[in-house]
Amino acid sequence: MQPLLGAVRSYAWGSRTVLAALQGRPVPSEHPEAEIWLGAHPADPAMIADGTSTRSLLSVIDENPAFELGADTSATYQGRLPFLLKLLAADEPLSLQAHPSATQAAEGFAREESARIPIDSSLRNYRDASHKPELIVALTEFHALAGFRCPRRTVEFIDALNVDALSGYRSLLADQPDDAGLRTVFTSWITLPGPALDALLPLVADGCIEYLSTRAQSDGGEFVAEARTLLELGESYPGDAGVLAALLLNRVTLTPGQGIFLDAGNLHAYLTGTGVEIMANSDNVLRGGLTTKHVDVPELLRILDFRPAEVRILEAKPDMTDTVAGYETPAPEFALSRALVSDGSSVKSDSDGPSIVLCTKGRVVVDDGDRELVLEQGSAVWISAADPAFTAAARWGDAEIFVATVG
Repeated sequence: MQPLLGAVRSYAWGSRTVLAALQGRPVPSEHPEAEIWLGAHPADPAMIADGTSTRSLLSVIDENPAFELGADTSATYQGRLPFLLKLLAADEPLSLQAHPSATQAAEGFAREESARIPIDSSLRNYRDASHKPELIVALTEFHALAGFRCPRRTVEFIDALNVDALSGYRSLLADQPDDAGLRTVFTSWITLPGPALDALLPLVADGCIEYLSTRAQSDGGEFVAEARTLLELGESYPGDAGVLAALLLNRVTLTPGQGIFLDAGNLHAYLTGTGVEIMANSDNVLRGGLTTKHVDVPELLRILDFRPAEVRILEAKPDMTDTVAGYETPAPEFALSRALVSDGSSVKSDSDGPSIVLCTKGRVVVDDGDRELVLEQGSAVWISAADPAFTAAARWGDAEIFVATVG
């Protein structure tokens, strides 16, 4: 068991206060801090603190993968830690995006390697050959767009906005309320020429304003959150086709402790909030808008899953003890558990693989039988597969921890 120092990632949508305050660093931070990576991804591995020196977790695992990961995990994932854990703080919306399946990622990576596109090129879609299923769990109220809404509900939303310029798209969805209809409308919107887009977006914004000021009262405010989101996105990303695409997506609000799982092809955008995110150890992102970064429309359309579905809100279910609860996902690369540890009590993990323990509230003493470490809020420890069992005890008030391990 060793202290793990996460890699802070600065993106424009991040916060200059949240992550710094969580870790007890000076506020505001010099740059917006969007994510803290706790893992062994080659792009930005976390660091193992060993006395006065530090080494990357990636190099530690590379030196003895069977010891650090366990023989089975090492063999299954070619000596790589299969998951990446993150702290995420969004003050502004992230890009509209989706992630490829394992087959799509392997094919896309091989194609771009053959084309000799530099791995750090802004035009690169696939930076590795892995898929990227992910789970986000809210630490604060968390807002997101995720997956295509049932077309019949989208028709009702368009009716509520009462924008004549949307009538043709409304009729198409009403006549074809399935994945084929969604694909047609989405493709039409994301490929609209600039002048047509510049003409349509203000009309949609006017419809949202009119709905919020008058019609929302007559329907009980059924689409208030959706209309406000479209207005906010339009202000942040004027002239961006992703604003129209957002009209087709489920609008989700999570309370602390709730999560959503995003599988391959799920079009989504985190809007605001702080959370713990875990995913397969990949950085493959296909963007569809709400960004100044590279958008490859044909490739995005190739990997998107247009099947409409409601978003399933995940609640943690007890697994290791009555106070430790896990989130059920189909991803074999990772598992995430959450424990609320009351003052004077402890929780025990009997995982048989490598773990990362992250404290998100208060502080705990983590004991693996050989060593005790005080884990402060916002800090983490790496626990190898060689000695995976540990106990976490709260001695200075209530605490919250997350435990990431292999699925």
